[in-house]
Amino acid sequence: MRFAITACSLLLTVLISADPVWAQAPKLRAAHIEIKGSYPEGATAEGLFGSVTESLATGTGRLDAAANDVRVNAVILRLKNPTIGWAKLNEIRQSVQRVQSKGKKVYAWLDSATTMDFLIASSCDQVVMPESGVLMMTGMRAEVSFYKNLFDKLDVKAEMLRVGEFKSAAEPYTRTEMSPAFRLEMEELLDDHYNRLVETVAADRKLTKKQVIAAIDNGPHTAEAAHKLGLIDKIAYEDQLVGIVKGENKTTKLTITRGYAKKKIDTDFSGIGGMMKLMTMMMGGNTNSGIADPRPKVAVIYATGTIMTGSSKTDMLSGNVLGGDTIIKAVRKANADDTVKAIVLRVDSPGGSALASDLMWRALEKVEKPFVVSMGDVAASGGYYIAMGSDRIFAEPGTLTGSIGVVGGKFGLNGLFKKAGITTTVISRGKNSGVMSTLDGFSDSERAAMTKMLYAVYDQFTQKAAKGRNMKHADLEKLARGRVYTGSMALKVGLVDQLGTLDDAVKHAAKLAGMDPNGKIQRMVLPPATNPFESLLGPLGASAKVREANAAALIDSVRAISPEAAQHLKAASMMQLLSHEPRLTLMPFRLTVK
Repeated sequence: MRFAITACSLLLTVLISADPVWAQAPKLRAAHIEIKGSYPEGATAEGLFGSVTESLATGTGRLDAAANDVRVNAVILRLKNPTIGWAKLNEIRQSVQRVQSKGKKVYAWLDSATTMDFLIASSCDQVVMPESGVLMMTGMRAEVSFYKNLFDKLDVKAEMLRVGEFKSAAEPYTRTEMSPAFRLEMEELLDDHYNRLVETVAADRKLTKKQVIAAIDNGPHTAEAAHKLGLIDKIAYEDQLVGIVKGENKTTKLTITRGYAKKKIDTDFSGIGGMMKLMTMMMGGNTNSGIADPRPKVAVIYATGTIMTGSSKTDMLSGNVLGGDTIIKAVRKANADDTVKAIVLRVDSPGGSALASDLMWRALEKVEKPFVVSMGDVAASGGYYIAMGSDRIFAEPGTLTGSIGVVGGKFGLNGLFKKAGITTTVISRGKNSGVMSTLDGFSDSERAAMTKMLYAVYDQFTQKAAKGRNMKHADLEKLARGRVYTGSMALKVGLVDQLGTLDDAVKHAAKLAGMDPNGKIQRMVLPPATNPFESLLGPLGASAKVREANAAALIDSVRAISPEAAQHLKAASMMQLLSHEPRLTLMPFRLTVK
């Protein structure tokens, strides 16, 4: 009897499986992810009403989630002109490759595509563009504005001093064109980036370098032209992606999950529980848990922005400001936490205040745990200063680094004041009392004193860099002199140890700490993100935080509309920086690719 029941059950199972009425059609699920914005480094503040600024970590994390999600069969990337540099580009491309390594195809859909859009798209399995689309891959171009003639008309005197013939941060204010050293440096950097562009596209699209160069020189391209050149795979509208992803499986049901793995904020404040949650957020608490994670971890400290003394903030002219006090506090917190076994410093900074750079270097020098650096889009001058004492430096191939040099000076505004009808009476004591005055340029005595001080800072910089890189001072000094290198160039001359991503740096730090580099590595992200109320109001009132938020929004908008206008804002920030700090370890420029 038992045998008969079993046989009947088996027969019923077979009938159900074979009957088309009962059988379920195979299903496919595609994760739809948009790539847009600036992808800031570090923890980003949560929006009060549910919006979250997507950071580089959360953006690449969504791709990693799709790679590891057994329910996801494919990924669709919607590329919307991200404003990112070479390092962030490489991080995103690496994430795409991790999806592909799990046997899942990645489809890129783009309409009006910049070079950065296409460099991400070319790493995908198929690139799709509508027939009205345009590919704006037309090469690379460096545009540097010079303000000397403007200053002459305004009767503003730019008094600039520098140590290192390649330290060209002062040139836009004192010259009308590039110096030979500045031009040589820019030519080398553009060559390195351009060659990387050509080699990457050629490898991705299975074209020769000659074909890619011809495509660049004849750009921009319509979708039809790009398809004929082998730059894209299909011409189709976004709604036609369903058929493309299905491929030959026409009967397969495809579900596209838009906004896949995008973080959403719980904004349900109803009831007593909601009120408690709201109060916790207002007081700066964590709404998820108040229990510290006891597991071993690697602290990732994000050092992002122009270096200045004080706390980190967003400034109207300088953009993100990397406050020395904020980073020192984060370093000490990580060093004192017994669950933190190693520290990774993620640097995305062109430098700034020499004083703040040195104080951060000292705090990092005293770290008693494995200390590894990961360089982002730029880690130059002061950004290199805070990195050079680490156990190992990882850079991306396109990272801008080096710029070991010093610049200082001031702007004399007395002529401009007189034009405006403003007169000033000066009473002074001390031979060099006017060294920081913005009325006039330096006297001979003041210039001599400033020059002596800048050389002292340069010697301090190069001595510490030589020690950190295990080089003779004379050998390091030849590599210094304010010269900027890409990550690939820096590796060849010994200024960095290895090319790799942030993940590579974290794994290496874990290995140095005796942790399993191939296991799941817990991370403590520092400095922590501010909660929604603090982001909006701040601890002592609304004005400062609202100004910072408005400044960040304005800078992002200007950068998106006109990178040239953003460059002028950055140029104006030099006056602000020099008013706070007469000695700057600052990279002279920032290259962006559109």
